[in-house]
Amino acid sequence: MSEINHRFVSTNGIRMHIAEAGTGFPVVMCHGFPEMWYSWRHQLKALSEAGFRAIAPDQRGYGETDCPAPIEAYTQKQIVADIIGMLDALGIAKCVIVGHDWGGFTAWYAAMMYPARIERVIGINTPFIPRGPMKPTEMMRAIAAGNFHYILYFQTPGVAEAELERDIVRSLRGFYQDPPHIDAAEIRKAPPGVFGPAGGGILDRLSDGPHGKFLTDADFQVFVRAFQKSGFRGGLNWYRNLDRNWEESAEFPQRVDAPALMLTAELDVVLRPEMAEGMTAWVPNLRKTVLIKGSGHWTQQEKPAEVNRAMIEFLSDLRK
Repeated sequence: MSEINHRFVSTNGIRMHIAEAGTGFPVVMCHGFPEMWYSWRHQLKALSEAGFRAIAPDQRGYGETDCPAPIEAYTQKQIVADIIGMLDALGIAKCVIVGHDWGGFTAWYAAMMYPARIERVIGINTPFIPRGPMKPTEMMRAIAAGNFHYILYFQTPGVAEAELERDIVRSLRGFYQDPPHIDAAEIRKAPPGVFGPAGGGILDRLSDGPHGKFLTDADFQVFVRAFQKSGFRGGLNWYRNLDRNWEESAEFPQRVDAPALMLTAELDVVLRPEMAEGMTAWVPNLRKTVLIKGSGHWTQQEKPAEVNRAMIEFLSDLRK
């Protein structure tokens, strides 16, 4: 295996930490919430061994990358500009971009905003979703109908931070769970976890059991140490820009022309596989959609062999 190297680059007014391994065509991997570069440890190894230059940044507000104070510093415009500035700092003209969870939005936005810099796109769990007719938080309030919706709960600065930072070990255990022991049909009818009756916080809906089996205790402690240092505010600020992202996206074409691969997770309770249906209307070069059976939300960590195989197959012709 190529050694994983760490460095910092200056980009878009912040200092960004990146992990990288291997040489060859660059593949940039963008993590979600609440994660960091380490979420891609299996892919860094597999891609570097397959002949690619694998790059996994801590995104804005996470890990060892800067965490600006203003909420409006976390729009997708700013976050994508961080990635493009990172490419500039590394002397990379074009890359493949991969994104999971919030990182999936970053990957699709990067391909939409900077098509000349993105060779291909891989979405993991997060499909390309075109701009809707109303502000996202308005739509979520209508859907929630007074019940608990985790994204709406995240909107008020300081509330979720106070809850999640009270006991970071417990909070991360709650997030990093194995898939629920129900089938996909039951998830569609009544998604467990982050939705439900009004009242309480998010931890009232997340298990206090052991962390998922896809993490060793040593893996789990890597995340714990990172969030003990950074806290949750940076990551939560991404959610607080949903409406700003919606407003700013009016100037973009709502189309991604780069060749794309979509990986969905059978048991993800939030980013359901059916959300990717019909995506070719906006991603006409979607080459393939792969359902990762038995996977919950943390797909590249839960099912690394399946994810790595699909990614390398899609990118095989880019190897030297």
